[in-house]
Amino acid sequence: MKARKLILQSIGLVGLSLMLSCSTNSAQKDKEPSDSGGTSEATIKSGGQEAVNDETSQPNVVKIAIGSKDHTTLVTAVQAADLVNALSNNGPFTVFAPTNEAFNALPAGTVEGLLKPEKKADLTTILQYHVYVGNLTLERFEDGQILGMVDGGNVTIHVKNGKYMVNDANIIASVPASNGIVHVIDKVLLPTK
Repeated sequence: MKARKLILQSIGLVGLSLMLSCSTNSAQKDKEPSDSGGTSEATIKSGGQEAVNDETSQPNVVKIAIGSKDHTTLVTAVQAADLVNALSNNGPFTVFAPTNEAFNALPAGTVEGLLKPEKKADLTTILQYHVYVGNLTLERFEDGQILGMVDGGNVTIHVKNGKYMVNDANIIASVPASNGIVHVIDKVLLPTK
């Protein structure tokens, strides 16, 4: 019985301590100078998930691409389409990430043309055709499986003799991310619609 009373008193002290801490922080915020817009120095900086600087956690799908020397074209395209913030969010996402060589295999001038501001809608559609909402590791792929992609189109998974493909692109590596997975592919997927 004495032990129970001691535990309840301890809980009460912790609660009191938390209340005092909260009221102290609130009082400090009230004393902070504010500008004419009514915001204080403690205002959170604007920016989406891509603005989060975290070097210790597992990287998200965007940071994996940014950290890869083989995906500089993809990163440039994602930035041009303003998809960095969307792909930095919680997801989960399965991203089929074409290598620089895959982009280089497209007809001459294709990538440069898609990076023009007036082609942003086309670029966005192509990039969204590389993203599935969900976390699909290789173990979850089945031969003939159809995936509905973010752009509204479908891709088909092929599994044969331990090799994996999405449409006619080989999956050559897979990298888990904090918000899904990145499957490196050797061809750019082009929507058929």
